[in-house]
Amino acid sequence: MIQKERYAQVLGWFRQQMPTAETELNYRSPFELLVAVVLSAQCTDKRVNQVVPALFEEFPDAETMSKASVEQIFQYIRSVSYPNNKSKHLLGLSTLIVAEFGGQIPTTVADLVRLPGVGRKTANVLVSVLHQQPAMAVDTHVYRVSRRLGLVPQTANTPLKVELALMKHIPKHEVHLAHHWLILHGRYVCMARKPACSDCGLAHACRTFSKNPLLNPHP
Repeated sequence: MIQKERYAQVLGWFRQQMPTAETELNYRSPFELLVAVVLSAQCTDKRVNQVVPALFEEFPDAETMSKASVEQIFQYIRSVSYPNNKSKHLLGLSTLIVAEFGGQIPTTVADLVRLPGVGRKTANVLVSVLHQQPAMAVDTHVYRVSRRLGLVPQTANTPLKVELALMKHIPKHEVHLAHHWLILHGRYVCMARKPACSDCGLAHACRTFSKNPLLNPHP
């Protein structure tokens, strides 16, 4: 199967099965989404959603959080992964948002990555979710699923290489949707350890499935 055909089948299936797809993180403002995405690094969305209500009740915006201490923030996020570092990041990014951006969340990747704790992936999530900009955030699910399906070559062995490869083939107006399509597929079907290939609607277009005789007895 040539790449064009694979993308047509994969994207067509997603369009039909998940016409709407969005983040599973709970948020009510750009600031809340930023904080939630920072907290979600190497942590589940479920855990983050359990933590943020009390955190946002105490610190509803960047200005309020910028006046807190690392220790105060830590008390609210101690159950997420790497709470010490993330407490420092949240205080640092809140302080910078107030000092340099008037308390408003930056709208470009270039400005977002200046914030402590915000890398390219997090910045891409923000501009994609909040502004539907054509930015592909490559997390562990997007990386795994795109490589397994064959949407990117095996030489695309870094998040940036996967991002650039995907962006070549996905229509710009669907990039923000495709980001969630790949994440949700990786989270609930194409899991890391035990992918549910027998229940996968994309098996017919999957490079890994077609080449693995243990998964597909009739390649």
